[in-house]
Amino acid sequence: MATSEPHGGAGAAPNLSARRFFEEAHLVLKRLEETQLGAIEEAGRLLARAILEGGVIQVFGSGHSAAFAMEMANRAGGLVPVNSLRLEDAIPPDRLGTLRDPSLERDPAMAAKVLAAHGIEPADAFIIVSNSGRNGAVVELAAEVKRRGHRLVVVTSLDHTRRVTSRHPSGKKLYEFGDVVIDNCGPYGDALLAVDGLRARVCSISSITGAFIAQGLTAAITAEMLRQGEEPPILLSANVDGGDEHNARLFEKYQGRIVYAAPKR
Repeated sequence: MATSEPHGGAGAAPNLSARRFFEEAHLVLKRLEETQLGAIEEAGRLLARAILEGGVIQVFGSGHSAAFAMEMANRAGGLVPVNSLRLEDAIPPDRLGTLRDPSLERDPAMAAKVLAAHGIEPADAFIIVSNSGRNGAVVELAAEVKRRGHRLVVVTSLDHTRRVTSRHPSGKKLYEFGDVVIDNCGPYGDALLAVDGLRARVCSISSITGAFIAQGLTAAITAEMLRQGEEPPILLSANVDGGDEHNARLFEKYQGRIVYAAPKR
């Protein structure tokens, strides 16, 4: 009886391992450091000005780019005046299951609904994150943010976005709206590693470089506030003694402007 062999033949070792991913990821992070620190510092100054003027930093990412907003908003060691915008903000609770439908992030009409779910004020600044930067909701959100006169920082893969067409009626892509554009240095398609015998690459990188960019922005914003003689409102972990009380005092200033789940007493 014939037996099936592992892909690539019996005993074949694919050119893939956790070590190889670590090595390739380190190369991308090095490229990020060498090419994007200037843009991150510039964005930090822009975003710090918004906070100093009484604004909130509004962060949006759909799909896996939502991880970027989670990295900056309500995060220990992060800044209080950072608010996470999400596609689900525009969807009734009984329809949240439709979030798995990819057509949602391609629908430009979602942008206005997301903004309407939050108390956006003129001094607010925005960070919009999308690896491809092509889908209708994210491009329309950027367009509307600029129509309203807000500062905008864009995080995207320039390699990817420049190789695809826009899905927005304007034909534009996200990076075309940014006051500052930060390249996440990821490859076209996001997945990093080519593997012998496989058509698709494996192991995405944008969430990893995104986390570095997000924390780099937090450092740059905080440093600029300190240079301006202002004490940055920094969150403590809710799992250290006194953290809840410390954070509640800071959030009080931004009541109604930031989605914040206060701990139950």
